[in-house]
Amino acid sequence: MPFTQFADILGLGTPELIVILVILVLLFGATKLPQLSRSIGTSMKELRKGMQDDEGGNDKKAKKTDKASKNS
Repeated sequence: MPFTQFADILGLGTPELIVILVILVLLFGATKLPQLSRSIGTSMKELRKGMQDDEGGNDKKAKKTDKASKNS
């Protein structure tokens, strides 16, 4: 989901996004923001990977259960 769509869902316009960005720079400093955004991106990537693994794991369990019931 692109950032602009996310902002539209929350009802944020350009001025609000600028204010949020300024507050973030004041809180974390310009040097920490790239590190913070990198860690958030890594966390999101791991979350998506975990969700995909969980969905794939359920499919494998269902197939094993089907095979076991057919063999019985």
